[in-house]
Amino acid sequence: MKLLLNLLRIIVGVLFIFSGLIKANDPLGLSYKMEEFFEVLHLTFLSPLSLTYSLVMNTLEIALGAALLFGYSMRLTSTLLLIMIAFFTFLTGYALYSGEIRECGCFGDCIKLSATETFWKDVILLVMILIIYIYRKRIQPLFGKKLTAVLVLLSVVFAAGIQWYTLSHLPFVDCLGYKVGNNLPEKMKLPPGARAAEYETVLIYKKDGKEKEFTPENYPWSDSTWVFVDRKDKLIREAEGEAPVKDFILTDPDGGGDQTQAILTEPTPVYLFLVKNVKEAGEGWDAKMHALQEQMKAGKIYIYGVTASSKADITAFSAAHGLQFPFLQMDGTAIKTAGRSNPCLILLEKGTVRGKWHYNDIP
Repeated sequence: MKLLLNLLRIIVGVLFIFSGLIKANDPLGLSYKMEEFFEVLHLTFLSPLSLTYSLVMNTLEIALGAALLFGYSMRLTSTLLLIMIAFFTFLTGYALYSGEIRECGCFGDCIKLSATETFWKDVILLVMILIIYIYRKRIQPLFGKKLTAVLVLLSVVFAAGIQWYTLSHLPFVDCLGYKVGNNLPEKMKLPPGARAAEYETVLIYKKDGKEKEFTPENYPWSDSTWVFVDRKDKLIREAEGEAPVKDFILTDPDGGGDQTQAILTEPTPVYLFLVKNVKEAGEGWDAKMHALQEQMKAGKIYIYGVTASSKADITAFSAAHGLQFPFLQMDGTAIKTAGRSNPCLILLEKGTVRGKWHYNDIP
């Protein structure tokens, strides 16, 4: 049993640390996934705190993984691990059987797992942690009590420090389609053999106090006593392959022409100043953007703002910050996928990403 416990301790501890580190590399990505869960669970009032939950969860994963490896306070550690994995299993099970969420984001955007793979991974972990919880008294600390506590505390500081850095700059590792070196037109193409997801429309009706699900094919259309309750789309076949870059469509703010191809084929360097929401933009970048504008006036570069905000808000934002370049509009989800800061600056040369900067690091 001792050998089994030590093996489980290493597997679970390393997996929790690994999972936490991957998500700590991009805490904003996890917060976006949390917002998706809050929406489908009708808990949208929690969305404003999604980034806070993301930071806490990532820190907890890393700290609990370290605590398990070091054997620190096993009663508390095993209890928290059991609660966390039970919560994860519920979420991944909901994602799998509801079909409303394709990926849970358990390993961030760097390691993509299907809903089925993620759920069964959590079920296996749940069994492992349950065994650890039952036999927790047999697990002894690797070091003295004080040293073990210091090591666990250092893991918390380490996790917090990584996330502070990535939020103040950009992720250490960019796992998205817009990373430096990628050619966007190529990344917008579907890979060979790709297939879109298939959904089935489910109609929920009520009769005699009981609800029943129907499809348009088997609904008893001749029986008018059924009362409509809800409609949902149920995933029946997962997508196989998808374009790494989706919804990259740049249009004029007044609803005019599509500028996407013109920008992606432009031989002159093009800077895209991504501002998902101009009312929530960070500060401290004005002088750097004014310097870039001087290069634009000299004809060396082009600069376009890219936002999901309204035309009136764009006008006020440009006036407040002395911006003299035009703004284009793009879907908000695409903007926050392209740049993990608000604002974020991307340099394109013939559609290839040559640079990407957090607003704190604009050159």
